[in-house]
Amino acid sequence: MTGVPASAAGGTSGAKGATSAPGVPGAPSAAASSDAGEARAVRGGKLGAAAVNQASLWNIANILTMVRLVLVPGFVVLMLMDGGYDPVWRAWAWAAFAVAMITDVFDGHLARTYDLVTDFGKIADPIADKAIMGAALICLSYLGDLPWWVTGVILGRELGITLLRFIVIRYGVIPASRGGKLKTLIQGIAVGMYVLALEGWLATLRWWVMAAAVILTVVTGIDYVRQAIVLRRRGTAEREAAAEGTEH
Repeated sequence: MTGVPASAAGGTSGAKGATSAPGVPGAPSAAASSDAGEARAVRGGKLGAAAVNQASLWNIANILTMVRLVLVPGFVVLMLMDGGYDPVWRAWAWAAFAVAMITDVFDGHLARTYDLVTDFGKIADPIADKAIMGAALICLSYLGDLPWWVTGVILGRELGITLLRFIVIRYGVIPASRGGKLKTLIQGIAVGMYVLALEGWLATLRWWVMAAAVILTVVTGIDYVRQAIVLRRRGTAEREAAAEGTEH
């Protein structure tokens, strides 16, 4: 007799069986292998999700936004080549401006339609919009083709409304109006016509188109301010009502 109770011997044997595979000393059991496999799967899943999230940055909508950002310095260089008055270089500058404006139409639509909205796109898209338009207006005023006050009115309105959106965002989002979309279209056409070295009746026509763009810029800017005031008042009233309801 060994003096060891059978129950104790059985317990020892059971403990060994939990850590070693039968017939293979020191080999991991099926349970241990399963746990290790699950751990690897979890780690692999996290890595896979991270890779997907990282890859989602490089979607077609964001790529179009990046193209617009890259086009801005290229546009400025083309616009100012040979003193800024060479018709050929101005035509190339117009092409860069046109591509930037066209991609502006598609990137937001693609992002919303195919669920490609990213934090990068939310920040970079409006920056790209303002950058290409601002670069064109400043270049035109610098070259003497467009009065500085026109550039000031348009850029002041764009930057002011962007800031206003951030101020009232806690109360809600100011939606883009039809007037705002029309303003963007007319602005793009007007600035594009000024970028080209037009003469004669086309030069006169572009003046009227720019006048329409300035009017729409001011009118829609006032409308956005009105919407912001209404949104803020409504949001404040709802918060006060909710606070009173909580007290009662």
